[in-house]
Amino acid sequence: MLSPFEVKLLKSLEVGKRYSVNEASKIVGISKDAVFRASQSLQSKGYAEVLEEVRKEYRLTEEGREYLEKGLPEERLFRILKEKREVDLKDLEEEFGKSLLGIALGWLKRKGAVEVEKGKIRLVKDVDFKEREALRLVAEGRWEEVPNEILKVLLKRKLVEEEEEKEIYVRILKKPEVELKEYVTDLTPELIISGKWREKEFLKYDVKIPSKEIFVGKTHPYERIIRECRKIFLEMGFTEIKGHYVQPSFWNFDALFQPQDHPAREMQDTFYLDKHVEIPEDLAEKVRRTHENGWITGSTGWGGKWDVKKAKQLVLRTHTTAITIHYLAKHPKPPVKAFCIDRVYRREAIDPTHLPEFDQLEGVVLDENVGFKDLLGLLREFFLKMGFEDVRFRPGYFPYTEPSVEPEVYVEGLGWVELGGAGIFRKEVTEPLGIKGRVLAWGLGIGRLAMLRLGMKDLRKLYQPDLGWLRNCPVIKTLL
Repeated sequence: MLSPFEVKLLKSLEVGKRYSVNEASKIVGISKDAVFRASQSLQSKGYAEVLEEVRKEYRLTEEGREYLEKGLPEERLFRILKEKREVDLKDLEEEFGKSLLGIALGWLKRKGAVEVEKGKIRLVKDVDFKEREALRLVAEGRWEEVPNEILKVLLKRKLVEEEEEKEIYVRILKKPEVELKEYVTDLTPELIISGKWREKEFLKYDVKIPSKEIFVGKTHPYERIIRECRKIFLEMGFTEIKGHYVQPSFWNFDALFQPQDHPAREMQDTFYLDKHVEIPEDLAEKVRRTHENGWITGSTGWGGKWDVKKAKQLVLRTHTTAITIHYLAKHPKPPVKAFCIDRVYRREAIDPTHLPEFDQLEGVVLDENVGFKDLLGLLREFFLKMGFEDVRFRPGYFPYTEPSVEPEVYVEGLGWVELGGAGIFRKEVTEPLGIKGRVLAWGLGIGRLAMLRLGMKDLRKLYQPDLGWLRNCPVIKTLL
């Protein structure tokens, strides 16, 4: 049985003649999508043929247009050498610039037109420049007249860009010998009221035919995991806080008792900005004393001289601890329970497990009667709620916490996977900022956590527009 659209196509189009989908749409009076679907269906039934034609078109790039107007770099250099025969390389650098001269010289060498000896360029033979004429033809839309080998060179030099256009055609191969009837697919109010439904034939439905797969809109899998993390901490009574991506080094490093010569501060690890801002003088003085000699914390400090200018320099925050410590400085009295989920930046080489920007989940608890076991219990509860049944902690080291641990979860097939760091803020952090009580702190990498939850091996996939993966990724995925 033929659908109404298939019948319309067979009735309206001539046998053997090729129509574009656009042409067929205008003739039949239905949408292009409907023409395409009906054509595909007719092809499967042997009544039509669907053809795809790919056309290539070429146009000049911005650099190509400039070379067409002013001449190719090698062509301009050739004209100078034609006139003078030999020219000093330094004189040409001043006229062309190093980059453009390199391009011109390279192409003239390929053509065997020049020799370079003792800082001088000498013309040894005349050559032609068919590329310039090819640029003109492409600009006029006559790229089909350009020899294929020259077109390849222009594409390689990025003077011309290629664009593909696809056109779908349908050709009716034959028409059914039986009478073509238009079947009704929808029972409308008009058909019922007028009584015309009695005169119509309705399309029969085959319940065995698989229905078309429909991809509904849904939240990105990574965003779902971030929301899940947020929900857990909100349910545990925490307050969510936010802060600026750009922070003074004071809050990103110095207030956390990180020495100014610490490797993490090096240019290869941190994105520095060429700008300095003012910082609270009273806090800066206390932090200075703590760094230099320990002040009243009972520590000996790091020694040396603390540079306030370094503390004033802006950086792209390397961790969200810069936000939580600033929040504690403004809310120094217990109880405080706060967390932050946000983006951080580091000079990391991009690979399957590292990116220069990623998300962290940072949290703090400030109170008088909390201890190390409370920190471990809180983190264990979080990981259990996220679906990780086996959680353990191993000793770690961070400049601003003591004791410090690194939480790990067990994943089948991967073993134990580390997901961040945690500990209790040292007195060298809390005392200079006037924080009263003990502070439990942690920072977790959400990207790595998401990889485990989603069964991924490459962190980069979280940020790629892979529609196939996004469509097939289940709304709920467990580790079981």
